[in-house]
Amino acid sequence: MSLEAEIGMASSLSGVFDNNDRANVTTTVSSDDYRPSADEPFMNDRQLTYFKNKLLDWKESILRESAGTLQQLQVDSLREPDLTDRASSETDWSIELRTRDRQRKLISKIDAALRRIEEGEYGYCEVTGEPISLGRLEARPIATMTVEAQERHERNEKVSREE
Repeated sequence: MSLEAEIGMASSLSGVFDNNDRANVTTTVSSDDYRPSADEPFMNDRQLTYFKNKLLDWKESILRESAGTLQQLQVDSLREPDLTDRASSETDWSIELRTRDRQRKLISKIDAALRRIEEGEYGYCEVTGEPISLGRLEARPIATMTVEAQERHERNEKVSREE
């Protein structure tokens, strides 16, 4: 992907995070003073608000970092006089742009998790319908499967590739 195309994508991504998303989040739960617990009903309003805030913060952080990187790419010049320096710069930029591409995919997973929250499906395995452990959701808030279902899925994928 060309630098110009990447810059255009970053510009369009900057509008992806809508501050109205923040306005819809209840402010009574701060991520600093609350952690979901197995002692309370699963995916109650407080837990949903906690995970929504966590996802929105993560998305905002990715978009902010992406915008900063692309601004730096615009400032830096590829007009290095030395061919070795130029090749090195181009390699660095290529790696950075691939990282941004992975982050764009991550943003779509974050958006999907936010949709599941709105639809009342967040926290439940898309395969078995069982609750996903709070520890797993804390570590990977975009998780869509329980650990067991994810392991089965990965084993099946591995078998499919080997055939």
